[in-house]
Amino acid sequence: MEWATSESMAPAKSAFVTVVAWIFIALDGMAGFILLLQNILLSTVVPLDQIREVMARAQSAGRLPPVFASIFEHVRPFLFLLLVFTLIKLAAAIGLLNRRNWGRLLFIGILALGIVWTVVGIVAQQYIVSAMMTMPRPRNAPPDFELIMQGMMNAIRVVSSVFAVGFAVLYAWMIRKLLSPEIVAEFA
Repeated sequence: MEWATSESMAPAKSAFVTVVAWIFIALDGMAGFILLLQNILLSTVVPLDQIREVMARAQSAGRLPPVFASIFEHVRPFLFLLLVFTLIKLAAAIGLLNRRNWGRLLFIGILALGIVWTVVGIVAQQYIVSAMMTMPRPRNAPPDFELIMQGMMNAIRVVSSVFAVGFAVLYAWMIRKLLSPEIVAEFA
């Protein structure tokens, strides 16, 4: 008579969880490294004070919409928060791979935040693209410059919105899959 071991009773590990975890480990590992380098360079090499002066002059001359100066003014804390968030995503992906329930729940939360972020991104993009259209025309621009720019900006809006909606749908599907009973059983 064979005795059932805890290993033989454990549900099989799904390929979905393993593949998703490895994809995010790879992506967030690379992103974390790049963001770490960007944070170091921004703190040590990039002359932020000189760039701020140039941007202030451009903004006061009406050549730069205020939104761009505001974004640049907060680039250092933004990149640091992005690094921290990326490292949290990396930890969640590792927890997911190791079938830790906290990793699954954190990963679901990150995906839900990703859905919200895509909606916010679409709205922010509309504002930023509109601000770009208020920038002065270059001196040597062709006669139909505004028409060309408007067409290009509309194309950017449409393509970006399609990708954002696509990622939101993908994230929602992944959340649904991670909440399914067969996947939840792997994390018990």
